Amino acid sequence: MSATDLVFRITIPATHPALPGHFPGHPIVPGMLLLAHVAAQLVAAGEPACARVTAIRQAKFLSPLAPDEPCDVACRRRAGSSVDFVCTGADARVVARGTFECAPA
Repeated sequence: MSATDLVFRITIPATHPALPGHFPGHPIVPGMLLLAHVAAQLVAAGEPACARVTAIRQAKFLSPLAPDEPCDVACRRRAGSSVDFVCTGADARVVARGTFECAPA
């Protein structure tokens, strides 16, 4: 990952097993599920300094994410082993933001 950004899109399908019961009649993606997908994509990007996510330093959920709603994620590496992320929903609203701590392989 460069000093600028790694950008990717994730979509949590309405059929995901974590969704039933998470607000019946008005389902939303659980925050931890969103964080797990962001962390997995970050690691899958293959940046040697971020072979694994070791901690969530900060996470703030600002707006609900609906099942099947596309979510754009922008990540920026900070000094050291921290990576900031911002998740943006389909209508350009910020869904979540935070910081992961990463470690090399």
